[in-house]
Amino acid sequence: MAKNPDVIVIGAGAAGLAAAAELGRAGLLVTILEARDRIGGRMFTLRDPVYQVPIELGAEFIHGLPPETWTPLQAAGVSITEVAGEARCFRKGRLSGCDFFSQVDDILRKMDDRLPDESFLNFLKRCCRDSASNPEEQEAMERALAYVTGFNAADPDRVGVHWLVRGMRAEEKIEGDRAFRSEHGYSDLLDIFQRELTAANVRIQTETVVDSIEWAQGRVEITSRRGTKSQKFSTGHVLVTLPLAVLQAAADDHGAVRFTPPLPRTQLQALEKLEMGKVIRVTLRFHHRFWDTIPAPGNEKNTLSGMSFLFSDDDWFPTWWTTMPQKLPMITAWAPFRCAEQLSGKSRSFVIDRCLQTLSRLFTVGVEELTQLFDDAYFHDWQNDPFSRGAYSYGGVDADGAQQALASPVENTLFFAGEATDITGHNGTVHGAIASGHRAAKEILRDFH
Repeated sequence: MAKNPDVIVIGAGAAGLAAAAELGRAGLLVTILEARDRIGGRMFTLRDPVYQVPIELGAEFIHGLPPETWTPLQAAGVSITEVAGEARCFRKGRLSGCDFFSQVDDILRKMDDRLPDESFLNFLKRCCRDSASNPEEQEAMERALAYVTGFNAADPDRVGVHWLVRGMRAEEKIEGDRAFRSEHGYSDLLDIFQRELTAANVRIQTETVVDSIEWAQGRVEITSRRGTKSQKFSTGHVLVTLPLAVLQAAADDHGAVRFTPPLPRTQLQALEKLEMGKVIRVTLRFHHRFWDTIPAPGNEKNTLSGMSFLFSDDDWFPTWWTTMPQKLPMITAWAPFRCAEQLSGKSRSFVIDRCLQTLSRLFTVGVEELTQLFDDAYFHDWQNDPFSRGAYSYGGVDADGAQQALASPVENTLFFAGEATDITGHNGTVHGAIASGHRAAKEILRDFH
């Protein structure tokens, strides 16, 4: 009879993989149960068949210089490239340069976590109450609102100032304003994890949907489904790395997990204070880089060939970026928060059509011409994915301590990891998820020694 694993890890995202590798190296018998038919969670890399380059459906950028991602990638000799190019803006009906970044920074630095917490929207109204009479300040306020909404995929009326301040401090420590890409996308990191897990004899069982976790101190019974077959697993320690929105889902929702008895009040209260951001991102491939021939704003001799990011006020896709410094005929559309809500659940043709209509407006190129230039598109609806139910987490108003509470072990039996449980200020990032996995692994190992 096969021996029960010492630890069962639920979820093969960044947190689960990092924790399982560390536990396996320590000599524990570890099994990972993953609902999808692949590992990686919200890291999901495809390969474009035409240009043989990575296409990210989830996480794409390495934000700053976090050791959680840089150390393994550099040890494996993976090439990492910094994003380069020029930022462009579309405002007042035309393309222009972007000259508002310092003003936005000035607004964001007025946030103070020593004051009572409030939503970012309330902070803006209080901070910039005289902006209506100052067009420059009004634009800076609008750009600050767009930044918080876009970067954090957050509802500005729900995201807490305290959480935003902690995140800004954490980003500054790792030069988080810089962005990088790994040579083969996040599949490089997944390949490293896969090798580590194989060497540590960690078992990974995909296509296994966990339905319920019945637990008492030192004893856990897991009921799951694999296809039409029901499976049960027993262990003394479970590490739960499910995305925040899955933990928040009603017990009878597809992909949700029932805990018997329910999670302690500490965790339940934490779940009420955390929010799941929403995003639809679409990568479009064209026959050629049509924006190479579009004149750059303010300089008719140059074109948009060096454009990296494009920020706009569009109601569907306000942010775009290219593959710079690589010059490929691909451009990615980013639809956060309300934009994602109105796109989620829509057909592929509807989403692509909205992308082309937005590009037509931003670049003053006819939709018919763009349709002829269009080649293919890649996207994944994370909101409608029952095993993610959103993009990544953020802290609501008065969420101080919620990540720590959610991460707290329960009777040395239930443990928690995932970007929503990160306590270093890096929620919503791959490196934050990995850090949480390392933290949880250490908590589990302490119970074995």
